[in-house]
Amino acid sequence: MLSTMRKSVSRAVSAGQKRFLSIHEYQSMKLLNSYGIATPKSIAAHSPEEAYTVASNFGTNSLVIKAQVLAGGRGKGKFDTGLQGGVHLIDSPEQAKEYASKMIGSKLITKQTGAAGKVCNAVMLAERRTPQHEYYAAILNDRASQGPVLVTSRQGGMNIEEVAAADPSAIITTPIDFKNGLDKPTALAVAEKLGFEERNKEKAAQTFIDLYKIFKDKDATQIEINPLAETNDGAVLWQVFFHLCGKLFMDAKFGFDDNAEFRQKDIFEMRDISQEPPSEVEAGKYGLNFIKLDGDIGCLVNGAGLAMATMDVLKLHNGEPANFLDVGGGATPETVKKAFEILLADKGVKSIFINIFGGIMRCDYIAEGVIKATKELELQVPLVVRLQGTKELEAKELIRKSGLKIYAYDGLDEAASKAVQVASGGKLNV
Repeated sequence: MLSTMRKSVSRAVSAGQKRFLSIHEYQSMKLLNSYGIATPKSIAAHSPEEAYTVASNFGTNSLVIKAQVLAGGRGKGKFDTGLQGGVHLIDSPEQAKEYASKMIGSKLITKQTGAAGKVCNAVMLAERRTPQHEYYAAILNDRASQGPVLVTSRQGGMNIEEVAAADPSAIITTPIDFKNGLDKPTALAVAEKLGFEERNKEKAAQTFIDLYKIFKDKDATQIEINPLAETNDGAVLWQVFFHLCGKLFMDAKFGFDDNAEFRQKDIFEMRDISQEPPSEVEAGKYGLNFIKLDGDIGCLVNGAGLAMATMDVLKLHNGEPANFLDVGGGATPETVKKAFEILLADKGVKSIFINIFGGIMRCDYIAEGVIKATKELELQVPLVVRLQGTKELEAKELIRKSGLKIYAYDGLDEAASKAVQVASGGKLNV
């Protein structure tokens, strides 16, 4: 089993290679509706006054109000204002305004956000619907089949990982032809296996088909709905239910490939950067891949594989990486300086370890950036550097002539050991 650290590193490397845009639930609902997929009626509000107006004109007082924060576990979360839960039943416009005033502008803390929480800039008001049966459905990319799959289960409305662990046979995985999509006979067969009522099989099958259309058309990386519900009135609705005080609430989860931004302008206009770590947003502006971790050794590398090795070897020497920062193959002295600024913004960083293998990337460019940053930022944090590859000798000469306290080593193991040593307060000789 992977260690906690290894999981964090794997997440960082994956994120460094490819970022995935997530959108809010109310935005997901609109996207589903635009493809003819049924959802409960849902309307967003961005202020308490707007929430009051929306509730007043909704057409029913039996509503749910949900904090729009990009994190799971909202129903069991807690606001920094003291309000318990990001999902509540409401029965009047006055209640909508009251809850919205406690949610909007405040931070919701859940298991996924960590102690810092995430700010809530909007709420969603949705009609309550009673499910007759709850299913799970998702469109995902599958490594085994090297293509998209429809993943479904009769056991919706609960943690799907727990379902899969307890009863693997409860999960139905259906490969989808990427080009041609999901055909009607296959979709109907899935609906049959899931046990939909006869009157709803066609609806469910068409929903599966339309869901894949969104996945392909919009360059999605994940579309997850838990559960897909048959309601007592015979409707088939895409919704997620949180179980809270015996009641049921709705949700949806979408992810999109950032590499497709150039052709998915409408989707990426929905991006809410207030939900992302400021350091990661800033890094993205300069083409840097940055993920914050929990340690005290700042890492600057080029390439995801080297990042993995760097963080692993630090861990072997009892060090803790503070981040994943990949400058890629096209870094300049200016982007290296920006990388330093991002690293130093974390006050918990006690040493910086630069590990560069120069292939496409020139080591002398990195050295220039390091020297520039050290001087202009008046760097006080100990700096350990390992440079190998293209223009390596020139880079080492630049560092030597600079006269700065930059500790340069040739071996990865030795360099990592020294980075850990200085982070712990040890002294080194230049």
